[in-house]
Amino acid sequence: MKKTLLALFALCATALSAQTEVAPFRPGVTLDGVNYFLPKTVLRIVITADKAVTEPGEFAAYADRYLRQPAVPTATTTEWTLKQVALQALGIPDSTKAFNIKLKSKTSAPLVRLTDDGLLLSVNTEAEVQPEPPLPRRVAAPKAVSGRDAMTHEILSAGSTAKMAQLTAEEIYDLRDSRNALIRGEADNTPKDGAQLKLMLDNLDAQLFALESLFKGQTLTSTEVQALTFEPAADPAQAGRRYQLCRFSRRLGLVDNDDLSGEPVWITLRPLGNLPAAAADADVAKKRAKTGQGLWVNQPARVQVVIEMGAETLLNADVPICQLGTTELLSDALFNRKLDTRVTLYQDTGSVKSLE
Repeated sequence: MKKTLLALFALCATALSAQTEVAPFRPGVTLDGVNYFLPKTVLRIVITADKAVTEPGEFAAYADRYLRQPAVPTATTTEWTLKQVALQALGIPDSTKAFNIKLKSKTSAPLVRLTDDGLLLSVNTEAEVQPEPPLPRRVAAPKAVSGRDAMTHEILSAGSTAKMAQLTAEEIYDLRDSRNALIRGEADNTPKDGAQLKLMLDNLDAQLFALESLFKGQTLTSTEVQALTFEPAADPAQAGRRYQLCRFSRRLGLVDNDDLSGEPVWITLRPLGNLPAAAADADVAKKRAKTGQGLWVNQPARVQVVIEMGAETLLNADVPICQLGTTELLSDALFNRKLDTRVTLYQDTGSVKSLE
């Protein structure tokens, strides 16, 4: 009895597996035709900011006594400054806009070019795949200058930090006097050649900077680049709504939306003109069934994208948004064997770039 039940379960499982086998939608050429996607728009917001890290000098405690500079940093601090906000509108496959060009003996439409992820680029003509725009390169902070490398043997041999600070200050004053004498032409070894004079002044400036940094500290600045992705809602009723993109902290840079140490950065999409009313899925399916075969393309809506932080407008740009526009049909009559119709689409929007 047990063997009979096991055999029955195995038979049912095999039958169910055969009946429910489902092949996922895959773009490209199949036995039925050519599958392709139209894109939807995602916004990549590229934020460039300067990160300034200030390190106190070794003799910061003696800056007021020996150099009369009381306002020098005494602790490490970091300050972020928002430098630039840029916007890149990218097209990615929209799973709700998957179509098929049927293979027919009287049509030339299946001669198509797709991207690797199935976006339609062209029909009956060649089109180049446009690479995703690169991000700006990060600029690393310069290497810190070592003040000790500019110290004399006498300074390095001092028995205490206070004595080292005193001797370093005296060396700074001597270098300043030498620099002023060269500029005025009063130095005994003042060169006649301008290039030689500049070289001597540059060397003195480098020594002065290194020794003064022992009191004043150093600020090293790097340029950091971060990218955020925002996908506009497909519902036209949501257009005009303001969304919190991130938060920006002067101390920490970009932080999460729930981190109250940063100030909110907002993004708003404002339609330029009237957006089409949202159609129900059933209505769309009925329209597609009625219109028959053809080539579906996007007609994106123009939208003003505004990014703000506080009272400051960081970016104001006009971009096309696919999911807020419409999807239109090019009749299959355009691809009759008697017509040499060539169509090229914009890769990022799926709208018609050229039709010949």
